[in-house]
Amino acid sequence: MASNLKPAFAYTVFYVKDVAKSVAFYAKAFGFSVHRLDESHRWGELESGGTTIAFTPLHQHETDDLTGVVHTPRSSQERQPVEVCFVYPDVDAAYKWAVENGAVAVSEPELKEWGQKVGYVRDPDGIVVRMGSHVNQTK
Repeated sequence: MASNLKPAFAYTVFYVKDVAKSVAFYAKAFGFSVHRLDESHRWGELESGGTTIAFTPLHQHETDDLTGVVHTPRSSQERQPVEVCFVYPDVDAAYKWAVENGAVAVSEPELKEWGQKVGYVRDPDGIVVRMGSHVNQTK
């Protein structure tokens, strides 16, 4: 591949009901710093290292007309076809903090067979967030 075609993963965009509320929720529940929230509240960003976590409204003509309408799960028995994972040195403490600050508990952290401690919560829009450790490399 040509050197000018090497991608960098720059953004993960969440389509949400209320951008300002989601930005505030993720900052408080998961510990991110707010990078920006535009005056129209149609775009918000959190600082998360090399990749920006961004928020935009569920429906807007700029994207609905070009790429299709966003569909959300109809019940708690359904979820988005994508999941994000935030890594913490102390998964139990981070999970407890997130739930105390508005995240909906799905599954408490437990050690998985692949060597990662993982717990799951939902945000106010029903998006599943995996809270985990780095995967321990097995030898």
